[in-house]
Amino acid sequence: VQLQASGGGSVQPGDSLRLSCAVSERTSRRYTLGWFRQAPGEEREFVAAITWNRGAPYYKDSVKDRFTISGDHAKKTVYLQMKRLQPEDTAVYYCATTTKAWARTPADFGSWGQGTQVTVSS
Repeated sequence: VQLQASGGGSVQPGDSLRLSCAVSERTSRRYTLGWFRQAPGEEREFVAAITWNRGAPYYKDSVKDRFTISGDHAKKTVYLQMKRLQPEDTAVYYCATTTKAWARTPADFGSWGQGTQVTVSS
């Protein structure tokens, strides 16, 4: 599986961004697509994921009221809509895939795209 993340940028607190993750043709519908982020000096952490066949999302508790993950099968793309961004959301964001249901740890995700930088500052 090949993944290509995009959509990062520099924004001010309170702004919104939408990240995109383009998925290769060979992605099976049994996959779950996830977003992780890693701030400088921090471990990579789970943000959100969605099951590719049912489109069932699940989130890190601290973002579930601000972030929305969705998938477009026709475009083979998974999106992460982020609203009311805060400085603590600053990180490199990665998309990844797994075949494990409801996975949340990086070790459970086998394929990773390159990251896209999100910077939130005033």
